[in-house]
Amino acid sequence: MEDLNRTAPKLPIPGKRNILITSALPYVNNVPHLGNIIGCVLSADVFARYCRLRGYNAIYICGTDEYGTATETKAMEENSTPKQICDKYYAIHREVYKWFNISFDEFGRTSSPQQTEICQAIFKKLLENNWLSENSMQQLYCDTCERFLADRLVEGNCPTEGCNYDSARGDQCENCGKLLNPTELINPRCKQCKNTPRIRDTNHLFLELPLLKDKLVHYIESTSVAGGWSQNAIQTTNAWLKEGLKPRCITRDLKWGVPVPLEEFKDKVFYVWFDAPIGYVSITSCYTPDWEKWWKNPENVELYQFMGKDNVPFHTVMFPSTLLGTGENWTLMKTISVTEYLNYEAGKFSKSKGVGVFGNDAKDTNIPVEVWRYYLLTNRPEVSDTLFTWSDLQAKSNNELLNNLGNFINRVLSFLAKPPGSGYGSVIPDAPGAGSHPLTNKLAEEVGKYVEQYLEAMEKVKLKQGLKTAMSISSEGNAYLQESQFWRLYKEDQPSCSIVIKTSLGLVYLLACLLEPFMPSFSVEVFKQLNMPPEQASLCDEKGDMDKAKRPWEILPAGHKIGTPEPLFKELKIEEVEDYRKKFAGSQADRLEREEVEKASKLAEELKKKATVGGKKQQAKKPAGEAKSRGTVEPEISITRLDIRVGLIKKAQKHPDADSLYVEEIDLGEGDCRTVVSGLVKYIPLEEMQNRKVCILCNLKPANMRGIKSEAMVLAASSSDHTKVELVDPPQSAVVGERVTFPGFEGEPDDVLNPKKKVWETLQVDLQTNSDLVACYKDIPLTTSAGVCKVATISNGSIR
Repeated sequence: MEDLNRTAPKLPIPGKRNILITSALPYVNNVPHLGNIIGCVLSADVFARYCRLRGYNAIYICGTDEYGTATETKAMEENSTPKQICDKYYAIHREVYKWFNISFDEFGRTSSPQQTEICQAIFKKLLENNWLSENSMQQLYCDTCERFLADRLVEGNCPTEGCNYDSARGDQCENCGKLLNPTELINPRCKQCKNTPRIRDTNHLFLELPLLKDKLVHYIESTSVAGGWSQNAIQTTNAWLKEGLKPRCITRDLKWGVPVPLEEFKDKVFYVWFDAPIGYVSITSCYTPDWEKWWKNPENVELYQFMGKDNVPFHTVMFPSTLLGTGENWTLMKTISVTEYLNYEAGKFSKSKGVGVFGNDAKDTNIPVEVWRYYLLTNRPEVSDTLFTWSDLQAKSNNELLNNLGNFINRVLSFLAKPPGSGYGSVIPDAPGAGSHPLTNKLAEEVGKYVEQYLEAMEKVKLKQGLKTAMSISSEGNAYLQESQFWRLYKEDQPSCSIVIKTSLGLVYLLACLLEPFMPSFSVEVFKQLNMPPEQASLCDEKGDMDKAKRPWEILPAGHKIGTPEPLFKELKIEEVEDYRKKFAGSQADRLEREEVEKASKLAEELKKKATVGGKKQQAKKPAGEAKSRGTVEPEISITRLDIRVGLIKKAQKHPDADSLYVEEIDLGEGDCRTVVSGLVKYIPLEEMQNRKVCILCNLKPANMRGIKSEAMVLAASSSDHTKVELVDPPQSAVVGERVTFPGFEGEPDDVLNPKKKVWETLQVDLQTNSDLVACYKDIPLTTSAGVCKVATISNGSIR
């Protein structure tokens, strides 16, 4: 993360290469997955580290993109405010990037006062220069919430023929994938209050991209060549220009965002596409009050921007147009580095669906961070989509890191560390005559070529090629050791052995420098084993070149004593990989359910152990004076006597003769549905009762409720003050009709509970939700084959 020990922010230095690096601001409504990480922050980090090692004056700026509809929607889902959501996920992002060793100079936020100030200043310049227009649009308006509804704040039936999905969003149907406008939805409803919105006109401001086209095209034509834009960036940009630029709306009817500083638009904020790229500037202003020396200094500053392909038009068309429209001397992007998609196993990474390995997942494995960084960078999707697979991760970790790189370094250092008589006692020997040693000269020539290729690739931001080239030097080193047979030379020709070892130690240092941008923690460890400060890592000498690579025997001084050699990598076993593949299969929701099943199983085992004393199960004591009926003993009142099952509400409607009651038809896997009457009208909207899995108490005696026989009871939790009621939800993948169990308790349910024995009434007092929202009997969770049953928000509530 940021350098916490910095004394002063860096500013451009005349006569030096001043490089301003940004990566696309990750959106703050979720945890970043590995595709997000390689697509922007990790790639930019590699280039920033490379620039610093080359002696360039470089800063790396990033932060979280916090405004917009997605944040408001997430806040509604988590029953919190947008600010609370941003605070929560900013901390998560920051922690993930810290673990990945991302070396930002500043990692900020777009919800800062600086963002508002700079964004509004740019807007006023555009307004002053007549690049903005006003126009009317039709949008859905909710009279209940008294607000216009953004795309994601509307749900309804998908209009696509054959789909009719009843929870399609205003921007896209998740069922069939079709992109939508909110006004196209059938039976639209406000996501917050569930009422039907109406279409209403609303005025918005537009950036007149067609009027800025000449300025934009001149910039693109000159810079895309000079800056070596990646081919995918050029293709995407040209497609936008060919289609024809259109005025682009820059305002939205939201509350969470940068306010528009005009009286007639005081209830609107700037569209996130307009304000988010300005975040690069505002975050730099948080880094230094002299931010204009970076952002309004195109003669002395080069701007490099990193992102995934879906972000390209915002950076090559819209953001440059915005800055050009101000008429000020902005530092415009010189080079853009774009990645395609990293896919996961058989599908795609997805934040919304929780599919793939996420940053916090990687952190929770036993796989070191340098292995994650290495694998992602070897798999960087620079030209086409690439695929993450666990077997490939294992192969590259074992074959390339352990057997190639780690093996070379450990062989050299371990041999040097052997005591005199079998090694050098950890002291680097002198190597006179190395320049005339044939095998060493051949190696030096090859290494020199590889370093030149590495520098060329890195300057062009061909990061994957740079990494591959650096690793080739390790392969050359292994071949050099093998061909020299240094272990024999030590006994037969010690001067030649000293040349081989000193030269190989130079390669170890060189590899630590070349690979530092890719695996910084690896580099730190190598320097530790060399007994050298990691600050000595450099990819240039005082002249700014890398000539020393052509004479590797001169890199480290004779007489220097190294530290203690240790293995740098460990084998990644197939059993571990299979465990991770299973652990991270499916969506995050699936994983949580699996974890809950495992927890319930462990709890059941513990309870069974507690119930066994001296190898014999404890026998329940019969209550004194227990009544007998027809010669049989009344069973003790145990939770197993309740027949609670997973049901699916097929249809729910209001009771024709009772305003407070619903009548539900519930599928319990019995063939015919059961009719259930519930007093939930006051607490749960009718639409939330439809097509929903619930927990059903099935063996209550049927009761007539205002003329309709109720054949079971829906379990719900109520708050302590009884003002709030929520259904107890089984996992979505639970099987309809399966019995809900209580780990540690065994027994068959009664066919029908005898009302006179008060079985339900006795057990109900111990049915409640815990602080984790899990439905429990005492401390035992209501458990299905797919996980435990929960409620949405009511903790420590009573279940009835």
